[in-house]
Amino acid sequence: MANPEQVNQTILTEFILQGFGNLPELQIPLFLLFLVIYIATMAGNILIFALVVADQHLHTPMYFFLGNLSCLETCCSSTILPRLLAGLLTLDRTISFSGCLTQYYFFGSLVVTECLLLSAMSYDRYLAICNPLHYAARMSGRACLQLAGSSWIGGFLCSGMSTLSISQLIFCGSNVIDHFFCDFIPLVKLSCNDPHLMETLAVALILLFSLVPFLLTLMSYICIIATILRIPSPTGRQKAFSTCSSHLIVVSIYYATLLIVYMFPTTDILSDFKKVLSVIYTVLTPLVNPLIYSLRNKEVQEALRKACRKFKFGQLHELG
Repeated sequence: MANPEQVNQTILTEFILQGFGNLPELQIPLFLLFLVIYIATMAGNILIFALVVADQHLHTPMYFFLGNLSCLETCCSSTILPRLLAGLLTLDRTISFSGCLTQYYFFGSLVVTECLLLSAMSYDRYLAICNPLHYAARMSGRACLQLAGSSWIGGFLCSGMSTLSISQLIFCGSNVIDHFFCDFIPLVKLSCNDPHLMETLAVALILLFSLVPFLLTLMSYICIIATILRIPSPTGRQKAFSTCSSHLIVVSIYYATLLIVYMFPTTDILSDFKKVLSVIYTVLTPLVNPLIYSLRNKEVQEALRKACRKFKFGQLHELG
């Protein structure tokens, strides 16, 4: 067997995702928990995406963005959870260098896309509530496609730059990643390069693709709240707020955890706390997204009831 020191001086061909390996007695319970979450996340988001595509009443800008978000959450969960589940079940936490870069590329792309997409959704709600007379003209089908397309393209371009930078790093020390997936900060910490350049790149990307969309989203909601408070009727205020409250919940959870994880320095004390926050925005946010929209949105509930009636009618027709 090769000397570990000699191996560490060569090009690494694989990493070990430590994940939750420091909790051996919880491997099976964690596997079952994450499996249920993954199944529920996939079912909920695919259901919402299918309803948006199939129901003509949901062919509006708001639901167009919601369909994109559900598609994105499905992809994001599938980037993280299958590998995590396999590690918990088999206890094999190794991942190849190319596999790690691939996972990071797609995860990073989807995270940035979601930041931009949430900003576009907040702009949609801003126009609907603050400028309703200009809403139809400004949120045309073409405008929606441009906003959504720019979000997806921007996300993959941003992640492409950071993935290319990581691929140029030299890893000559430990190959144990103190995380449950391949992420930017844990990978940079393992490299033997001067971290200053990578930290500068990270700050620039975070400012451009996370903080700026967050500030734009925040400005949109400040304007929305100011407009709602000027509505004289309590019923009118409640109705106006209900159209964006679910989106506000998703945005608050997502941005808060994301900014804490990537903008605060990673210390030994904060390492485990950041891992918990990462679970929130990578695992729980995709889960609660369909729950929030389906439980709080009458149009989605009605579309679901119609789909159920058609399904039952089809079964009865076949039996008849």
